[in-house]
Amino acid sequence: MPSKNKKHKNKMADQADRHVLYQKSVQCVEAEIDFIDETFEKLRGRKAITLREDFCGTMNTSCEWIRRRDNNVAWSVDLDEKVLDWGRKNNIGKLKPDQQMRIKPVHSNVLDAKIDPVDCILAMNFSYWILKERATLKKYFRKLYKDLVEDGILFLDCFGGYEAFQELEESTKHKNFTYIWDQASYNPINGHCTCHIHFKFKDGSKMKNAFSYTWRLWTMPEIIDLLHECRFKPTVYWEGTDEDGEGNGVFEPAEEGEADAGWIAYIVCEKA
Repeated sequence: MPSKNKKHKNKMADQADRHVLYQKSVQCVEAEIDFIDETFEKLRGRKAITLREDFCGTMNTSCEWIRRRDNNVAWSVDLDEKVLDWGRKNNIGKLKPDQQMRIKPVHSNVLDAKIDPVDCILAMNFSYWILKERATLKKYFRKLYKDLVEDGILFLDCFGGYEAFQELEESTKHKNFTYIWDQASYNPINGHCTCHIHFKFKDGSKMKNAFSYTWRLWTMPEIIDLLHECRFKPTVYWEGTDEDGEGNGVFEPAEEGEADAGWIAYIVCEKA
């Protein structure tokens, strides 16, 4: 009879790779790059070539950018060397040799990264919310203004709605696993929150705290005010709805949003 230890090792949670699960459940890099590519060309009348992905993690988005066109170039900035190494092996390693030459991982704090000005800078998946102090976020936005070419564009995302301020869990089923978003704590005095991502599997095993975040829950007006102070001209792109009132994945410029329980929007920031 197999030992208890062997049984434990064979559980799906022990065999799963948290980065693979994240890419399957959180990211849709194809849709994200579609939005960036189409929006930039519409606003600028040309195709973007150079892209910088801040807080890049596994560089999944940067790799999608590289696959789009033979002359696209990407810089991928992150402070976690281990995650960059995973991305080098599992994402960059799957690119063609000529594509691998056009993506440049940068192990650095985003506040200190020294990269030539680019067409697009991305700070997605709410990653910039790790900058909790107003002065620090303002310093970051000012740096990004300088790190863009004259007609460059900064792309951010943001989430909100009244459920964003609650301590709750939300589950989403995927093939072979369930994704769990856990808003574990929120401090209304300073806006700081702690969130976790857990994964649960068909055999009942669970990968608890696969990812954990300590953020400030920035509101849209706070972000927009800061962007204006840093000489950006921000435009909110709000998601449309289908016949059932659910998000349809189409984001358009908007000056008014719905007071939904939960929403996600893009902020497209041109240099004023």
